[in-house]
Amino acid sequence: MTSASASEPMPLADVNLTDLDKFTDGVTPWRMFHTLRHEDPVHWQPEDAPNSGFWAVTRHADIARVDRDPETFTSTRFVNLEEVDDDQIKKRASILEMDGVRHRALRSVIQRQFGASVINSYADFLRGLTATTLDAALAKGTFDFVSDVSADFPINVLARLLDVPPEDNQQLIDWGNRIIGNTDPDYADVLLHSAESEKYRDLPFRSPASVEVFEYGRELARQRRGGDGSDLVSKLVNTVPRDGVPLSAQDFDNYFLLLVVAGNETTRHTITHSMLALLQHPEQLARLQEDPSLIPVAVEEFLRWASPVYHFRRTATRDVELGGKQLKEGDKVVMWFASGNRDEEVFGNPYDFDVARADNDHVTFGKGSPHLCLGNLLARTEIRIMFEELIPRLADIKLAGEVPRVRSNFVNGIKKLPVKVTLA
Repeated sequence: MTSASASEPMPLADVNLTDLDKFTDGVTPWRMFHTLRHEDPVHWQPEDAPNSGFWAVTRHADIARVDRDPETFTSTRFVNLEEVDDDQIKKRASILEMDGVRHRALRSVIQRQFGASVINSYADFLRGLTATTLDAALAKGTFDFVSDVSADFPINVLARLLDVPPEDNQQLIDWGNRIIGNTDPDYADVLLHSAESEKYRDLPFRSPASVEVFEYGRELARQRRGGDGSDLVSKLVNTVPRDGVPLSAQDFDNYFLLLVVAGNETTRHTITHSMLALLQHPEQLARLQEDPSLIPVAVEEFLRWASPVYHFRRTATRDVELGGKQLKEGDKVVMWFASGNRDEEVFGNPYDFDVARADNDHVTFGKGSPHLCLGNLLARTEIRIMFEELIPRLADIKLAGEVPRVRSNFVNGIKKLPVKVTLA
């Protein structure tokens, strides 16, 4: 992706954020966001039935305003584009689809496990895992960076946090692909908008894979209940949230599924996008090779550049003005984080990939939100350690094939990244 192609004007009439095929070439989404930020930053996007359309919020400041105000822009009507009824909400709501006291209480159950003291204590373990992953991959010379590195490493970390055996790793990856990739025929058991998906309307992402994740998690819960383990499953089944309301069986199911999906997908895609960016900008890779102390700063640019989640949705709780538009109570309001991460009002030369970029106020994890990504410090640490270990090993790395992308306007994912390496 070059600067010129990403910012090349697209007629507003051609912008369609619901056309999933526009999200498979690595360029068109950025062109659409560019047009919207400049011409219609709070844009009404029609949708095909049964959905009713949404407001696309594409400027950094407006995204931050929506994300910080759950009283006006609630998560309780769901955070993806699918429109769900009250019965579906009761069955499918996870911590993502809660606000206020209950949301804070459920976050608190495992919040300490993602705090600085615990994550910092993992540093040696993470470095050892990284070395194991890289030893196996780099020895091949030519390999798929996604499967051998950027998927392998985060799933090993997740397995440790859940205290499950490494031989289950591939199953966890497959579940994440099938659930998050529910609009991609290469991944989905049942495509989201198909008639068949009605049979699974009460499952997260309408994915039958969710049932398999639930069953796996329930068996772990059975084994850990009443114990004194410090793993995430033990915390979920043995901790009463701050509001005094224990997790129901359904609360556990949905929380566990979220950990399996979020604990793998976003870090994996960030690492992949970051490696692709370094391949496409070899002068930036050279800077990191010459000065490894830049890597912690580069991590923030990796996160801005990758924008692994395109959007999250809220729903207006009242009539409200935003960006000069009048929104009505009940309207879907969609924060396009990826667009906010290219906003010229915030980032100088936003289409330049700059590993030394200062004051990198990206919105990849949310912006001042009660829903700020719980695992953001873990993700940052994983990404930093991966590149601290990888970059000194490389004498040369080149792209060795096509780079197919996930057909989705939710996850900004790369399926394969074939590379050929020469070791230092």
